Amino acid sequence: MFSYRSLNPRIVTIGGGTGLSTLLKGIKNYSSEITALVTMADDGGGSGILRRSFGMLPPGDVRNCLLALSDIEPEMNTLLSHRFEKGELKGQSFGNLFLLAMNEIYGSFEEAVKMASSILRVKGTVMPITVNDVNIEATYDDKSKAFGESILPAEAIKDNKKIKRVELCPKDVEPLDGVITAINKADIILIGPGSLYTSVIPNLLVKGVKEAILSSSAKKIYVQNVMTQHGETDEMSVKDHIEAIFEHSDKIFDSIIINNKVLSEELKKKYQEKYQEQIFLTDEDKKFLKEEAIDYTQGDCLDDGDYARHDSEKLANMIIDYYIKTRRVKTYEK
Repeated sequence: MFSYRSLNPRIVTIGGGTGLSTLLKGIKNYSSEITALVTMADDGGGSGILRRSFGMLPPGDVRNCLLALSDIEPEMNTLLSHRFEKGELKGQSFGNLFLLAMNEIYGSFEEAVKMASSILRVKGTVMPITVNDVNIEATYDDKSKAFGESILPAEAIKDNKKIKRVELCPKDVEPLDGVITAINKADIILIGPGSLYTSVIPNLLVKGVKEAILSSSAKKIYVQNVMTQHGETDEMSVKDHIEAIFEHSDKIFDSIIINNKVLSEELKKKYQEKYQEQIFLTDEDKKFLKEEAIDYTQGDCLDDGDYARHDSEKLANMIIDYYIKTRRVKTYEK
């Protein structure tokens, strides 16, 4: 661990949802120079309520990333993660309200996140990828459209259709100052894990982001989700996930990390009832990766608990091991 940490690579993570915060919990043990770029298109749940009621940017994914990188007492983490169970605040997170208060005190979401990072002793930097008011519009395979991140999967399920493309609304969304610089300086760029069409791809549509990734000399790695997501990636293979990303943003990574540990029968049944299946690398996927000159590494990075998700430590270890084996030493000053 010490020799790994002494490398202290500059790491940029791009995504949202629980996938991104899970990744950050593990990767922070290998570097102090982490920049988490977080999607700002969330319009559902507690974040959506605050967004509509107060005109602030959605705080939920940012909150999760701040807590993942924080150095605070467990009791404080529990407090900020607490969700109210009744009344008008039912379902709302105290951490979201904390960021709402910071937003009102300091006058902008950008400053709110900076001050919250200081208070929570965050190791690294958490950045909303944009501070523009942005939403997502999806086009389905029947050419119909739907607007708003939170309803896209539900619309697909209701009418038995599939998302084919997503766009930002407005289309010309500017990145937050510092986003492109962070990408340019990175040694490792991690794309995912997270909801393909509502967390991962929207970040890549922000102005200048895909171009910065394409021109970067960093090791660019896609972290494949453990499971399909009902209404968003039903029956999609590894190849399908990659093609969807490339169709929206060009060939922005050259390597992929994927779990190969099988779920327990009990857990598999639990997720099948939710119409979710485990994603594995098939022979067809391997053929596609070879044709596209995409390297891959697979192993056990599955959480041993009651949920089908990545294990933070296992995943981070796989990423850093792969980076060490394939890294190219940069010549610029740190």
